[in-house]
Amino acid sequence: MEDYGHTSVMLAECMEALKLRPDGIYVDGTLGMGGHSAEIARRLDTGRLIAIDRDAEAIRRAKLRLEPFADRITFVHGNFRDLPALLDGAGVDKADGMLFDLGVSSPQLDETARGFSYMADAPLDMRMDSDQSLTAYEVVNEWPEERLRAILYEYGEERYARNIAAAIVRRRATAPIRRTGELSELIRQAMPAAARREKQHPAKRSFQAIRIAVNDELAAISELMDHAAERLAPGGRLAVICFHSLESRIVKSAIAAREHGCTCPRDFPVCVCGFRQTLKSVYRKPLIPSARELEENPRARSASLRVAERV
Repeated sequence: MEDYGHTSVMLAECMEALKLRPDGIYVDGTLGMGGHSAEIARRLDTGRLIAIDRDAEAIRRAKLRLEPFADRITFVHGNFRDLPALLDGAGVDKADGMLFDLGVSSPQLDETARGFSYMADAPLDMRMDSDQSLTAYEVVNEWPEERLRAILYEYGEERYARNIAAAIVRRRATAPIRRTGELSELIRQAMPAAARREKQHPAKRSFQAIRIAVNDELAAISELMDHAAERLAPGGRLAVICFHSLESRIVKSAIAAREHGCTCPRDFPVCVCGFRQTLKSVYRKPLIPSARELEENPRARSASLRVAERV
């Protein structure tokens, strides 16, 4: 099978975490280039994989890669925040395992026309689903200054959010900001000289924030965690790869709420609040990529894997 030049993050750890059975029903909710899906499908015989992605182009490419396993895969174009409807449409009630890789896929970063990268010049887009209407252009050129400042600070954890938002508003008053290269340079100039010399690219946090806003990513992750816990079969595993602290906090909190959500005082002999445990953590701490993986795939450096089991 052709490699397509794509390296899936924490592949071995994900396969181990899912406890794959040849006859099981599994969900890859972020299909991407199909690397994780290929390894899941390879381990199935009578089982079934539901492969979901909101990017129609990703599905088209993944189908080529996964053609040897086509008899055991159902491809679904949709957003994982709509998981119940997507599974119902595929005729699936409960799954034995679910995997979600919350990172931006390599093709989305590498294809400059998508506008995700601060390292290349392209139209301001950043849509994961090209059918949606909101783009980075609208966020940058039409959102009020205070709203821009808020997303840069909250979604990008950018300490110079106020400076950057003000610079964007000043620039767009004279002409629209249309290109990623233009925005990246504007952000760089809005930051103090010391910040420009940091190892991390000056625009990285701001581009992350705008991408999250365009795709409503954090709300989608929160909804996903609600749905996934309900659609796992008893003993089923949920594996989620996060790439920044905002994602990780949402996933961690969602698991903890279903594992330790009892609100009764500690001295009560029995629970009277009605809490029912539905998830338990498989590992005490999130897994991180091995040193070897980081050497082979530097894009995995910020990844962490959280795993929970349905009880």
